[in-house]
Amino acid sequence: MSAPVVLGVLVALGVVGTLPRWLPATVVRLRQWVFAKVNGGEGIPVPGPLVDVEHFERVYADPVADGRSRGAGLSDLFWYWLSPGPHMHQEHLEPGERYRVVAGVTRRVLAVRPQRAAALVTAATRRVLDELPAGRIHHVRLRDLMMPVWAEVFHELIFDEECPPGVRELIVGNATDVAAALKCTGLRHLDRRYPLTGYLRGRVEAGTCPVTLPAPFTAEETAWYLHGAFGTTAVVQMSEAMAHVLLSLATRPDLQRCLDDDAVDRVVDETLRVHPLFGVAHRITSAPIVLPTGVTLATGSVLLFNYLAFQRSGPAADDRFDPDRWRTLRPRDAHFIPYGVTANRACPARGVAPVMLRAATREVLRRYALASSVAHSRSLPSRGPAYLTPAGVAGPGRLRLAAMRFRDRWADVGRSIRQLVLGAWMVVDARRQRLCTTYFEEAVR
Repeated sequence: MSAPVVLGVLVALGVVGTLPRWLPATVVRLRQWVFAKVNGGEGIPVPGPLVDVEHFERVYADPVADGRSRGAGLSDLFWYWLSPGPHMHQEHLEPGERYRVVAGVTRRVLAVRPQRAAALVTAATRRVLDELPAGRIHHVRLRDLMMPVWAEVFHELIFDEECPPGVRELIVGNATDVAAALKCTGLRHLDRRYPLTGYLRGRVEAGTCPVTLPAPFTAEETAWYLHGAFGTTAVVQMSEAMAHVLLSLATRPDLQRCLDDDAVDRVVDETLRVHPLFGVAHRITSAPIVLPTGVTLATGSVLLFNYLAFQRSGPAADDRFDPDRWRTLRPRDAHFIPYGVTANRACPARGVAPVMLRAATREVLRRYALASSVAHSRSLPSRGPAYLTPAGVAGPGRLRLAAMRFRDRWADVGRSIRQLVLGAWMVVDARRQRLCTTYFEEAVR
């Protein structure tokens, strides 16, 4: 083989070897560009050129920043991902009597005493962990590991009975499909979602579902509501939160020792600061908002509230994972909104979620030491690979962790390309179907 050929091969190998360093980030930027091109210039970023960080919460809490879906083309994409039944999802209901009724039912379901919430989660976590073979290391995806836990917890909150295995499969299948579509790692598959709606509708019609919406809501609307609020959002978000918490601990073995409840709470808070579950929340203004700076946000403006940008400002402006910051820094003094802004439909689980996250974390750590060497991003498309090591068993070791890191970096190359292709296709398809836009056009006829 001639010297030029050898040199060419070496250069090619060198370029290929650098792919994990630059390709995923480049593809993410390209994907964002494609999304912006398809969705158009709709949206005012907050914080951004018009609304600075200091006015973030003031604008978010403004009573006229109350539109949810109607009038925003961006809503077509969220409705597409949340089908079936997005028009019964509490987050997307417009202000009015329908929202007040649905929100009241949600509050009653989640009005759980801390002791009962902790007991429900601890029991469900034990049942799920009991399914792992004893006495050896397990390689798991943390989001996948925890999803059955939340399927059982929220089923029991709704039906006041343990979740049958077959029903758990329906809930997990639905939530897995929604999460994959949201992260653009897979297309949505309604055949994995409809069976859960059918199960819920059957329970409502049979009179065996304690949680129902009053008339004039139909049984199907109640099923859609339960599907979206608890079978989808609650399960997906709590699974994501737990994956972030456990992965944060897995990459910091020193934090796993001697964690009392206060320490666990600090880890949870810091995790949600660095990796907020909500990326961007959009609201549509129903009247103008005039800021002290002289800026006027016109009626019908689509405001894009960027949680990550806001939480990267103020007293905790860095991206360093440091739970000890919460020993002296009070959450209300930081730009910290893990569950949203109270004045504008904050997460209805904000009271019970911290208790549940703490209980699940304590139970996992009671049984296993966690270890991982993978990259930890807010969207976590990898689903959080980690090793679980029971007491008395040797951990994975440096070589095994190095191999995990190598696999993860190269998996990210292929995964980013898949996200680009599938994400672009779904954005275009959502625009074509116009689920939200068509719904409101038909509502006014």
